[in-house]
Amino acid sequence: MLGVLGGFAVVGAVILVGYVAGRLAIGGPQAGAALNQVAFFVTNPALLFTVLADADLGSVFSEYAPIALISSLGVAGVYVLISRFLFRRAAAETAVGAMASSYVNANNIGIPITVYALGNAALIAPVLLVQLLLLAPLYLTILDLTSSRKPSVLAVLTQPFRNPMIITSLLGVAVAATGIRPPAPVWDSLTLIGGAAVPMVLISFGMSLPGSRPLRRSPDRLQVLTATALKTVLMPVAAYLTAHHLFGLDGERLLGAVVVSALPTAQNVFMFATRYGRGIPLARDAVLLSSALAIPALIVVAALLA
Repeated sequence: MLGVLGGFAVVGAVILVGYVAGRLAIGGPQAGAALNQVAFFVTNPALLFTVLADADLGSVFSEYAPIALISSLGVAGVYVLISRFLFRRAAAETAVGAMASSYVNANNIGIPITVYALGNAALIAPVLLVQLLLLAPLYLTILDLTSSRKPSVLAVLTQPFRNPMIITSLLGVAVAATGIRPPAPVWDSLTLIGGAAVPMVLISFGMSLPGSRPLRRSPDRLQVLTATALKTVLMPVAAYLTAHHLFGLDGERLLGAVVVSALPTAQNVFMFATRYGRGIPLARDAVLLSSALAIPALIVVAALLA
């Protein structure tokens, strides 16, 4: 489990830097929000393009891709039902909560953990691609449409193609499929910009923490607890049932599928919430709590399945 702890330590150190910067008010009170905007429109699109352009698209068709899709949509659906009948929140806040319940940190934490704990970074690739190509466009389209006043039919149809992260993801897939890469200076520039994406999102998240009190009495408290419980407990169970009973996985393959599902909520959920100004406390606290609970959750998973 040293690999799990090492992966979390790296991420935690960068978040701590952001927290200290926020406490010292470096960059002013809006610095964290500004970093989020830059990440959404500049660094994350560059990172997604380079990651997908270099990806082995054949990995999308491994059993890990449908396992990730089925378990993610199943858990998200549970949250939507709870939100509909218990919380009675608007569509945008419900989308943020559903994402917080089921969108795993495949990039920031998933890559180091699969490398150090499981010894195979390829395990995370199908999950990462499913989230980038299917789940992220779905949630971003919902947030776009529910943040607009009166979306037209044309807006509904074209919305996915007007989002920078979706556009660059599609371009990255096109490059991977055709093998036609941009000139070296362009590629190197995009790689350099994309390299700032992960630390920028983590620092921005850390800067949002000063003054926050997770689980404080507020209208979001029950939503945070629900999203965290679904992400930490139900998501690994759903992945286990799907992988073992539907796809017949066992041994290391089954362990890999469940470990990936037990990763905490991605910081990108907080970035999306901040970008659209909806469900920000819910996203922030769910990321924080699920990250804190992920270590014991991963230890339990390893003890039961290893």
